Amino acid sequence: MDEFPKVLCGWSWEENKLFELALAVVDEEDPDRWEMVAAMVGGKKSAEDVQKHYVILLEDLQVIESGKLDHKLGEAQPCGQVDCTQPRCWTDEDNSLLVQWNIN
Repeated sequence: MDEFPKVLCGWSWEENKLFELALAVVDEEDPDRWEMVAAMVGGKKSAEDVQKHYVILLEDLQVIESGKLDHKLGEAQPCGQVDCTQPRCWTDEDNSLLVQWNIN
């Protein structure tokens, strides 16, 4: 976590983590999905903010899956290009966030 920038495109590490967890638990067919995700992120982001962040995530995934991602370690990378080569397992912190939301 120390390697993760404190703020990435206006999103903190914690907000990004909450965003990922919210996407995992909110049904993508729910008409209030983006409002719910925004609330779960902490209320500082609007529904429009989280929807735009989701579009960026999808674009990043396309680049990663296409094999076109050029990782140059040690160099600053523009917004939206995070090194995703390290696998991330479910952690106790993830669990505690779900407990806070009473979801698990």
